[in-house]
Amino acid sequence: MPKRTDVSAVDTVACVGAGVIGGGWVAHFLAKGFRVLAYDPAPDAAGRLARIVDAAWPALTALGLAEGASRDNLTVTATLAEAVGPAGFVQESAPEKLDLKQELLAEIDAATPSDVVIASSTSGYAMSEMQVAAAAPERLVVGHPFNPPYLIPLVEVVGGRLTEPWAVEEAAAFYRHVGKSVITMADELPGFIANRLQEALWREALHMVANGEATVEQIDTAITEGPGLRWPVHGPCLTFHLAGGEGGMAHMLDHFGPSLKSPWTRLDAPELTAELRDRMVEGCEDEAGGRSIAGLVAERDRAIIAVQRAVEGARDA
Repeated sequence: MPKRTDVSAVDTVACVGAGVIGGGWVAHFLAKGFRVLAYDPAPDAAGRLARIVDAAWPALTALGLAEGASRDNLTVTATLAEAVGPAGFVQESAPEKLDLKQELLAEIDAATPSDVVIASSTSGYAMSEMQVAAAAPERLVVGHPFNPPYLIPLVEVVGGRLTEPWAVEEAAAFYRHVGKSVITMADELPGFIANRLQEALWREALHMVANGEATVEQIDTAITEGPGLRWPVHGPCLTFHLAGGEGGMAHMLDHFGPSLKSPWTRLDAPELTAELRDRMVEGCEDEAGGRSIAGLVAERDRAIIAVQRAVEGARDA
């Protein structure tokens, strides 16, 4: 199958599905200056999509619109073929129903030019499950966004068993081209990466509320006024790397490793083997990229102050 190597040549994107996620993708692509062809079989799709884009546009304008960006570049088509036929990239965001996804991706595949990558916004299914009915499953990938797609930069990209590596590479390159922060996953993982982390926190929150151990407000405050202020700059791994002081992750694991067995969570803790310890230490060193503990601390502190000021400003506005 031929493939496009220059993602900057794409000027038209097809968005199939005009719900919250699909509409968010539409708004994002419009703001980046693309012509967007959208299709959704629902009778109120055009009006709903216009409302989503209109609601998103002030924030996108504040962030800065690409040259030529306009809501007028959106066309809602009467048929699926009209949307995907001229497209250089296709983003599917239909409801999370497996049989629907399988059938729809097969239809999109049949109507889309053979050199175009087709990505699904699914948050619950593996591409291996969804690509089974497509004639050209090798170009189908997952491009899992976070809501709202026009503001949250993360996209997790992964193929299925029948996906060719070039399709994953091209999807990742295109998303980066349109301003996304991309995680390219080597293997399919139920729930992907970020959702699994979110779910662990969410389940523990539900346990505490159900058992009367904490209120909803206390749980939210514990995050927004606590670790949540660190996470915009350092994720959980580098955060604990700094918790080890000058010794970094190695000291943190050696000193606090036994606490993994403490009954602080309803999730089973993994065995802290020497291999797991070494992988965590090496991973933090790689992510730090030569930055010292002192440098990371200064970076974190500057970012936390900036986030606090930004949030306070937003609340006062």
